[in-house]
Amino acid sequence: MTTDSLRSGPGANGRTSGDRARLPVREHLPACGPAAASGVPVLDVVVPVYNEEKDLRPCVLRLHDHLSRTFPYAFRITVADNASTDATPAVAAALAAELRGVRYVRLEEKGRGRALRTVWSDSDAPVLAYMDVDLSTDLNALLPLVAPLISGHSDLAIGSRLARSARVVRGSKREFISRAYNLILRSSLAAGFSDAQCGFKAVRSEVAERLLPMVEDSGWFFDTELLVLAERAGLRIHEVPVDWIDDPDSTVHIVRTATEDLKGVWRVGRALAVGALPLDRLARPFGDDPRDRALTGVERGLARQLVGFCVVGVLSTLFYLALYSLFRLGVGPQLANGGALLVSAVANTAANRRLTFGVRGRDGAVRHQAQGLVVFAIGLALTSGSLAALGAATGSPSHSTELAVLITANLAATVLRFLLLRAWVFPARACPEPEDVR
Repeated sequence: MTTDSLRSGPGANGRTSGDRARLPVREHLPACGPAAASGVPVLDVVVPVYNEEKDLRPCVLRLHDHLSRTFPYAFRITVADNASTDATPAVAAALAAELRGVRYVRLEEKGRGRALRTVWSDSDAPVLAYMDVDLSTDLNALLPLVAPLISGHSDLAIGSRLARSARVVRGSKREFISRAYNLILRSSLAAGFSDAQCGFKAVRSEVAERLLPMVEDSGWFFDTELLVLAERAGLRIHEVPVDWIDDPDSTVHIVRTATEDLKGVWRVGRALAVGALPLDRLARPFGDDPRDRALTGVERGLARQLVGFCVVGVLSTLFYLALYSLFRLGVGPQLANGGALLVSAVANTAANRRLTFGVRGRDGAVRHQAQGLVVFAIGLALTSGSLAALGAATGSPSHSTELAVLITANLAATVLRFLLLRAWVFPARACPEPEDVR
């Protein structure tokens, strides 16, 4: 799948191509079968390197020995050389010739993200992983890392140095920077994962195929961007507490890396805020178990939508009342009500579109606003009719009485508004028919 196809707009019916190209159902990968018989590995572990002539050989030998002894599936180790200028290429080529299941890939440009994108995009393995060449992470965590991906339980997996049961040995400076960075991610991007930058991650290949074209960064922020987009798309991320010992000889430039990461946070946050990313193309079918997909007549997401709609409704009502009181200073009740309702309706539709019904991107935004204005007209008829009835009944009602009547009328209009938004403006997308998995 190409980047252009991932970024393409809606079809003639207004729905994105993601409706017809959801991620496939997660399945448990067989321990043996046609893939294994043909020599295709289940796991491809990438070790990105730059000028690591000293550490590369002991790293690969140790990793290869560990996988040979403990990993129950076929595997491959790929050394991804990021334009090294020392003897790293010769060391990597010698390892590939010496050890079965080891290959060497040379890139002429630097960037850990670029290396992972290149190798993962070209790999035929169904589970893709990577780890840093210093092997700071205890290798006993490797099988727990990839097991949820092999079993079909999760989409991505990450090692976490900040999980409660992780055991970490590192300096106070790196500890502070790591925790501060992850705190920034939680506060700015609402990240739910605990450790974005641990060099110990894995992803299922069908997820990588869809996700990688959306990730722009080619450096150290690659990991964070990958995880944020996956989490926002609703993919399942499994975390593994790790035992981790800091490498005192690490060549990572902390200040420059931190600066680039903060720029990346700003870029991704802005893209998410304006809905510029087609995250719906990463949707999984509900329930990977065929019995779940066979269920009919089950309302999905209703409780979450009700909560979101209520929160947006309360804020919209307060906004509407404030506007009405402001407009009422200069015009009559009907004009004040119409103006306040119109402005708040546009804001309400936009908020419900994104927060309540999870519609992102600009596709269909104008149509949704037009339909929202029709719903607004119905609400205007209810509230204006209520004001007219109040005026006919009392002549000159007080401002507090007007507000009380408007609140009552708006409650009735709110119920009708939710039903119309859910059934007409933002109808649930039809799920594709499940394939026969027998």
